[in-house]
Amino acid sequence: MRVLITGSGGQVGHELIQAFADHDVIATPHSELDVSDRDAVIEAVRASNPNVILHAAAWTAVDACEEDPDRAFAVNALGTRYVAEAAGRVNARVVYFSTDYVFDGTKTEPYTEADATNPQSVYGQSKLAGEREIARRSNALIVRLSWVCGFHGQNMVKTILRLADEHDKLQFVDDQRGRLTFAEDAAAMVRQLIDNKRAGIFHVSNGGAVSWYEFARSVMESAGLDPERVQPIATADLQPARPAPRPANSVLENAALRQAGLPPMPPYRESLDRLVARLVTA
Repeated sequence: MRVLITGSGGQVGHELIQAFADHDVIATPHSELDVSDRDAVIEAVRASNPNVILHAAAWTAVDACEEDPDRAFAVNALGTRYVAEAAGRVNARVVYFSTDYVFDGTKTEPYTEADATNPQSVYGQSKLAGEREIARRSNALIVRLSWVCGFHGQNMVKTILRLADEHDKLQFVDDQRGRLTFAEDAAAMVRQLIDNKRAGIFHVSNGGAVSWYEFARSVMESAGLDPERVQPIATADLQPARPAPRPANSVLENAALRQAGLPPMPPYRESLDRLVARLVTA
């Protein structure tokens, strides 16, 4: 199988390269393929002629998207349209990576794949627009991730460890709840979904819902540091205020994985311990 990975330089992209290493992988980081360039996308897909396109390229800077919606939609929505168009020309399957930000966060229970979307941020709106572009293909696979962390790229685990080195006390919000998605686990699950020829929408997140405050304490514990150094703060009290609204509840329930009979994602603490151990010895 020939697999083209867009956004291969990102957290998930790096792990997808490893998850599909036994196949013919064409890895294209942003520096080599700007998905907002239609001609470049069509030529890259034509030249590689893949069986599967893992479309991980995205602009994920939530606050920056809020301040530059044109770029957000150019990359996340139009870029996805171009990937879908190019895939149609070579009859390739497409996997699109979406986000918990497609929901408004007002539901009290976890969100399932069947729940109505209602994004409140430009980032969420642009990613939902990308979902709609891909959903037009009958065999498309949409994978929603949340609170992504991994060994590569920037993420909250690395931020917490850095702040712990720089400050005695740390503050993290306790009124936003979600589920972590560890990039290595997500890539392994995508491999299973492809091998099982699955299509449709799947939530892929690790087990265990937490607030950012609770998660920061977990990171400290995994690193052998004192979790009492972490203090809770309300989102409304953050200074400066964040430009983009965050969903108060973005817990993704992996209902479709369960209904498909696929194995559950690992508990987040298990994957967190493994990641922190890797980071502190790198």
